[in-house]
Amino acid sequence: MNAATNLNGRVVAITGGARGIGAAMARAFRAAGAAVAVGDVDAQLAEATATTIGCLGTYVDVVDASSVSGFLDEVEAVLGPVDVMINNAGIMPVTPILEESAESVRRQLAINVAGVIYGTQEAGRRMAARRSGHVVNVASAAGRMGFGGVATYTGTKFAVMGFTDAAALELRRTGIDFTCVLPGVVKTELTSGLRDHRILRSCEPEDVARAVVQAVRRPRRTVYVPGRLRAVSWGYGLLPSAARTRVMAMMGADHQLLAGDAAARRDYQKRIDAP
Repeated sequence: MNAATNLNGRVVAITGGARGIGAAMARAFRAAGAAVAVGDVDAQLAEATATTIGCLGTYVDVVDASSVSGFLDEVEAVLGPVDVMINNAGIMPVTPILEESAESVRRQLAINVAGVIYGTQEAGRRMAARRSGHVVNVASAAGRMGFGGVATYTGTKFAVMGFTDAAALELRRTGIDFTCVLPGVVKTELTSGLRDHRILRSCEPEDVARAVVQAVRRPRRTVYVPGRLRAVSWGYGLLPSAARTRVMAMMGADHQLLAGDAAARRDYQKRIDAP
């Protein structure tokens, strides 16, 4: 895409779009004039969300590559070729790493990592054929800094960062732009019961949505929300590994997420545990 992209009439597909950041992005892109499709494993909620926004809502299970392909087939049949693919679906259990179940690990890898890869592949094939498109992969500030209680989640978001960099390098001559989004603590169901940390102050889903719309209008490879996290991440990266561990522990990052309100997270945990 060009450096300044007019979003009017552009087709935007969003996974995990029924709630939270995904729904906020759908609203923001729709307000910018784009034709939007929200896909979610909760098809009923996707349709309800889409109705309030005035867009397409449908089913997609990102752990199944054929489902992702079918989602994009439906989007293109109804709205036209996909210009922007936003791989947003993700889950975040909070649990001590030595107590985490194998199923929790498997589901995070399947949704948070494989789902992003499948979405990039399926959209990328279509975009490369037209030599135009933009893939947005939603990672996390935890994709640059490790936090206790979400070790597996952190690993998946590091993977999204690395995958996006590698895909952008390999596909640099295809006309596809890539953006990786690194939000801090966003006030959604995913972070229910968690308190702000001095490093990761909370923000609203709409803050992330605005940043993503801007990154698609004027392509940027990496977007931090809020923006000050860029400097925090940079400083963290300068520290030797052992010093990172000491500093993060001194700031309570080894245990604060584990000290969240488990009761407040019960409904969310129950939902993401469902097969």
